[in-house]
Amino acid sequence: MRIIFRVALSCLLTLGLTVAAEAGENQKRRSTSFKHDYSAFFTVQRISVRTSCFPEKLGAILAHIARETGHKPMVTSGHRPHSGGSQHSHCYAADIRVPGVSERAILAAAASAPGIGGIGRYCNGIVHVDVGPKRQWAYCGGRKRG
Repeated sequence: MRIIFRVALSCLLTLGLTVAAEAGENQKRRSTSFKHDYSAFFTVQRISVRTSCFPEKLGAILAHIARETGHKPMVTSGHRPHSGGSQHSHCYAADIRVPGVSERAILAAAASAPGIGGIGRYCNGIVHVDVGPKRQWAYCGGRKRG
């Protein structure tokens, strides 16, 4: 009778350890597979506009602008690897338009976005947003006004 009890007890312990180990592995797998994809919150002007390397923080800023304005931002310029020291060269910036929304409303939405760094305004109605250092500027015809 003792032998049967010991065998049954060891089987239960083995089963318990196996189930606990599998649950731990599933938990690890689940935690890494739920990175949020913000690409549904913006469009691109042309298929050549590079946005796949945008960090999650920049995607969240674009999603915030979409929620605040009620319209999806259109990215006119994203990653530009050969743009010197620009935030675009690191894939940390996006130049956007939001069709049907005033520039003032876009700037207000961008300014209230969590994690926003730079906000720039160009004379052609394009707004620059990035996750770099906090700063604001307006750029018109070769002159940068900060």
